[in-house]
Amino acid sequence: MPKELVVDPTSTRRRTEIEFKPIPVHAYDRSLAEERKLRGDAALTEILRHMMVVREFESMIASFKATGSYRGIEYAYRGPAHLSIGQEAAAVGQAVSLEPGDQIFGSHRSHGEFIAKGMSAFAKMPKEDVADLMANHRQGRLAETVDAHLDSVGTSNAEAFLLFGLLAEIFMTQLGFNGGMGGSMHAFYAPVGAYPNNAIVGASAGLATGAALRRKLSRDGGICVANIGDGSTGCGPVMEAMNFASMAQFRQLWQAPFDGGLPVLFFFTNNFYAMGGQTSGETMGWDRLSRIGAGVNQEQMHAETVDGTDPLAVADAVARKRQLLAQRKGPALLDVECYRISGHSTTDANAYRDRDEIRLWKQHDAIELMAGKLINAGLLRDDQVEDMKADTVRTIEAVTSAAVNPNIAPPVDVGSNPTLIGKFMFNDTSQPVPSGISTFTHPKGEVAAMRALARKARNGRDEEGNLHSPLRAVTLRDGLAEAIVHHLEHDPLLIAYGEECREWGGAFGVHRGLSEVLPHNRLFNSPISEAAIVATAIGHALAGGRSLVELMYCDFIGRAGDEIFNQLAKWHSMSAGELTVPVVLRASVGSKYGAQHSQDWTGLITHIPGLKAIYPATPFDAKGLMASALSSNDPVVAFESQRLYDQVELFADRVPEEYYRIPIGEPDVKRTGEHITILTFGPSLYKAVAAADELARDGISVEIIDARSLVPFNYDPVLTSIKKTGHLLIVTEASERGSFAMTVAATASRYGFADLKSPPRVLGSPNWIVPGAEMESTYFPQAHDIIDVVAGEILPDGRNRRRGVRNWDDLALARAGL
Repeated sequence: MPKELVVDPTSTRRRTEIEFKPIPVHAYDRSLAEERKLRGDAALTEILRHMMVVREFESMIASFKATGSYRGIEYAYRGPAHLSIGQEAAAVGQAVSLEPGDQIFGSHRSHGEFIAKGMSAFAKMPKEDVADLMANHRQGRLAETVDAHLDSVGTSNAEAFLLFGLLAEIFMTQLGFNGGMGGSMHAFYAPVGAYPNNAIVGASAGLATGAALRRKLSRDGGICVANIGDGSTGCGPVMEAMNFASMAQFRQLWQAPFDGGLPVLFFFTNNFYAMGGQTSGETMGWDRLSRIGAGVNQEQMHAETVDGTDPLAVADAVARKRQLLAQRKGPALLDVECYRISGHSTTDANAYRDRDEIRLWKQHDAIELMAGKLINAGLLRDDQVEDMKADTVRTIEAVTSAAVNPNIAPPVDVGSNPTLIGKFMFNDTSQPVPSGISTFTHPKGEVAAMRALARKARNGRDEEGNLHSPLRAVTLRDGLAEAIVHHLEHDPLLIAYGEECREWGGAFGVHRGLSEVLPHNRLFNSPISEAAIVATAIGHALAGGRSLVELMYCDFIGRAGDEIFNQLAKWHSMSAGELTVPVVLRASVGSKYGAQHSQDWTGLITHIPGLKAIYPATPFDAKGLMASALSSNDPVVAFESQRLYDQVELFADRVPEEYYRIPIGEPDVKRTGEHITILTFGPSLYKAVAAADELARDGISVEIIDARSLVPFNYDPVLTSIKKTGHLLIVTEASERGSFAMTVAATASRYGFADLKSPPRVLGSPNWIVPGAEMESTYFPQAHDIIDVVAGEILPDGRNRRRGVRNWDDLALARAGL
C-alpha cells in the first residue's frame, strides 16, 4: 500500500493487450569444439566421470534395495531410495556452472545433485581450504576415518570424504554428514553449498527463495538454486515462492544497493512423471513446464526448456541464468527435461508407463551420449571410457564397504543414549543483547507513534488506583512493540515482514511507526502467501539471517502447515544440531470474527516437536518474552490474543522502559492462594482473576498461575502450588479436546498424584466452531464458568455455591464432544 505507487484508473482502464515473448526450447547449439575451447578437455572428461559417479552411487543403492547386496557386499538397507538414474546430466551440468559458495536446496531425489555440487565445489576450492573443511567437520572424525580406510581409493580424499559422508548419512550412521539424523531425503553438507534436501515435494522452493533473500541483503554475489521436480508445479507453495521471488517491490521500492531481483534459480528436473502421474498431458495444464514463467512476471522468469540429457546444454543454461541473477535480474526458471529410468522408488513396478518408452529413452542415456561425443572428438578411446567406469565402480565399492562396516561407520546408538534425539530438538542458546549503533534511518523521537508511546504511563493504574485507559498506559501491544523495535534497531541481521506489516503498521498496530525508520529491505509487505512467508523466513534463517514474520491470524497456520510443522520445526534436529532456525512467527488469536478467524490453535503448535511457543497475557510479560523469542536461536511461535492488545499492566509494578528478557518456559504466579490452583493460558488469566475475586467472598482462596509460555513448560511452579492447594483447574480458550491444557492436566496428574485431592480439571471451549461476536461469551470460558467448576464441582464443600448460570450437565457433555 505504498503511497508512491499510485493506482491510476486512466491507465488501468485503457484498452491494450498483454504480450508474451517466445520461450526458448532446446536452444543450445554450441559445438564440442567450442566447448573444448571454453572449458578445456580435462573439464569435459571430468563431467563424464562425475556423471558416472552419480550413476554408480545410485545403482549401488538400488542394488541394496532390490537384492540386499552390491557387488558381493551384503547389507540390509531399510531406508527410502528415490533414485535419479537417468538424470545425471541435469545434476552435473548444473554444478559445473555454480560457484562453491552457491547454495542448492534439494528434493527427495537429490543424491545426484548433492554429489555433483560437492565434487564440483571441492575441485574449484583451494586444496588447503578443502583440507580445513574436512578437518573441522564434527571434530574431524569423518576425515580421520577416510584417511584410515579410504586413503588408497582411486579418487581424491575429498571425493571419498564426500561420498562416504553422504552414504553414511543415508545409512543413518554416526559418521553421516548429519550424524544420521537426516538420512537419504534430508542430507546436506553446507560447506560445499549443498544445503538440505527435502522429503516434501516442492518445499525447497520457499527455502531457496528465503536463502536468496539473505544473499541479496548480504550482497555476497552468490545465488541459490531450488532443485525441484515437474510434479511440484502442482503445489501451491511452489507457486507462492516463485511469486514471492518476483515481487515488483524489489525493483520499484527497494533502494540501492538492495534493489533488484532475488538471486534464485528454480531448477525443475522434469522427468515427465510425478510418481505415477504423467505431468504433461495428464496431471498438469502445461505442455512445456517453462510456460509457467510467462504467468509470473514481465520477464517471464527468463524461462526456457533445456535438454537435460546433455550436461553441456544444462551447464550453458545455468551459466546464463547465473549471470542474470548476478545482475539482479532474477528470479529465473529452467525446465530441464530428462528421463527417470529408475522408478519413483524401489517399490515402483512401472505399471504407469510402457516398457517400450523406457527402452526408447535408454537410447538417449546421458552418459552414453556424452561418452560418444568425447570418443568421436578423439578426447577419449573406448577402452579409456571403460577404465573410467571401472575406476568409478572401485571407488563406490570401497566407499560402500566402509560405510556398511559397523566398526568403521558405527550406527547411531540410541540404546546406550536413549535421549540422544531429544538433545537435538532445541538449540537452547540466545544471541547477546543487541546494542550499539542504531540501524534506523531517523531518530525514534521523530516518529509520532514512538513519541506517543514514550509519553505513556508504565503501569496500569493511576495513584488513586483507577484503571488507565489504553491510550494513556503501556499496553500488551506496546510491550510487544518495544521489544521488536529494540531488536530491529540494533540487529541488522533481523528482518520483519508479513501481511500488512509496513505502512499499515501490522494488522493490529504492533509495527506502528516502523515504516518511518526502516527501509524496505528491513521491513516489507509480503503477498498473502502464508506458505511463502514461513518458508522464506526459514530459508533466510538457515542462510545466516534472523526472521520475524506475521501471519495475522492464528487460523492461517493451516495455510502454512507444512512449512511450520515439517520445515520450521525439524531442521535443527535433522541436522543433529548443526543448523539453527532463528525465526519468530507471530500469530494473533482472533475475536469477534467467528469460526475461521477466532480459533485458538495453540494445541496444534504444542503437538509438534521442535517448536517453542509463547502466549503472554500482560504487557510486562509480552515485552520480556518477545525479547527472548527474538534473541533465541530456536524457532518460536508467538501467540497474541486480539482481546488483549489494549490490556494495560495490572500485575507488575511497571513495564520498564529498559530492555529485559523473561525466560521462555517459566509460568508466573500472579496471585497466591490456599485452596485451589488455577493455571491459565492467554486471556483466561483475566477471567480467572474475576472469578477469584468473587470466590474470595465465599472464603475460597485461589492461587493463579499464568502459563505465559507453552513450550517449553516448567511444571515445578504448578506442582509446588498443588502441593499446597491439592486442587488444579486449567482454563484455556482452546477447544478442550486435544488441547495443550489436557496435556498439562495429564502431566500434573502423573507427577503431582500424591498431592492431589481431586483430579485436575480442564475448562476450555466446547468442541464446536467458534461463533460470532454476539455469542462469544457463551463459548469461551467466563468467570462464572470458573466459579461454577470450582465451587460446584472441585471443592466438596462448595457445591451449594453453584451459580447455575449454565446447564452444567449438558455443557459438560458438549465439552467432551459427546
